[in-house]
Amino acid sequence: MRLLLQRSLESKVEVNGEIVGQIPYGFVALVSFTEGDTIKDIDYLVEKMIHLRVFDDENGVMNRSLLDVNGSILSISQFTLYADTKKGRRPSYMHALRGEESSQLYTLFNEKIKALGISCETGIFGADMKVTIQNDGPATFMLESRL
Repeated sequence: MRLLLQRSLESKVEVNGEIVGQIPYGFVALVSFTEGDTIKDIDYLVEKMIHLRVFDDENGVMNRSLLDVNGSILSISQFTLYADTKKGRRPSYMHALRGEESSQLYTLFNEKIKALGISCETGIFGADMKVTIQNDGPATFMLESRL
């Protein structure tokens, strides 16, 4: 499982010209799954993400977590995080988990966040989404459940 986190001042996701998810401050989490990912991967990365100290404190030092700043999460499914670009000029998505299993894991990921009392907005799994991110910093972090 991979998460690409972007610290955000505000962000939104649109589908067919309508806003389906929007947050004022926190993380945009681009989420991708691969074969073998389980609830353990989700639990690990949810805990890592919410406790990652990458938000500024009163001295401008990245020392606060999402929980410390009462931040929100805009969760976007993005299978392209598992694109393999090593050969040729066209990416291969062989390692990206597709279909129903990926959709179920994505739903579970978002439910876990909400169960912790964190505001979590989402895109629509498998839809053509337009994501607007006001990246704060910019600050972007890649998290993986397995190396």
